[in-house]
Amino acid sequence: MNRTRVIALLLVIALLGCREEKKYHDEKTDIIAQAPTDKIAGILEHQQKLNDEFKDPDESPLPDRFRKDFDGLDFFVPDTSYVVEAEFIRTPDALPFLMPTTTDRQSEEVVYAKVKFELKGKPFMLEVYQNSELMKKEGYEDYLFLPFTDQTNGEETYGGGRYMDLRIPKGNKIILDFNKAYNPYCAYNKKYSCPLVPAVNHMEAKILAGVKKFNKK
Repeated sequence: MNRTRVIALLLVIALLGCREEKKYHDEKTDIIAQAPTDKIAGILEHQQKLNDEFKDPDESPLPDRFRKDFDGLDFFVPDTSYVVEAEFIRTPDALPFLMPTTTDRQSEEVVYAKVKFELKGKPFMLEVYQNSELMKKEGYEDYLFLPFTDQTNGEETYGGGRYMDLRIPKGNKIILDFNKAYNPYCAYNKKYSCPLVPAVNHMEAKILAGVKKFNKK
């Protein structure tokens, strides 16, 4: 490396070291630009998509009184350590069952598979469900539903747990990105009927990723 290139590199390092620390929401553009992989950019793109949906009166679960001043959901800082590869264990002999919801309605589901993985050194196995009605709709034939609770519920996150959307993989592996965990609609509006998370899908850990609880004040 010649002398000119060395001096230029030292100047860049010095400038980065003197940059004033900012709050996360002020640095979304910088995070994307500095991301070592596409994972952070994908997480931020997902967050933006959710915010756009919540601002749209035709898609938003928010009542008008909350949506008019809505400026974005509260997310944990994107963390790629919550993106894990899981073993996808199909359960072809599972029978449909009625999953309770927050209302009198029951949702017919089947345990399509179990996902086995390690997260921050701890082993987990969760059930993944397929809705009997939704799978008949165009575009949702391979849609899967992963609800879970964890030790942040009632504190940093919604007390009833959170959901993740998945698609049936071709092989026996699947990527789980807990940065894309979101709240059920009933966390924002009681008019919605939301499936209750089965006890088997409780995680004895703090999942500090995804959407935080909604402040209605």
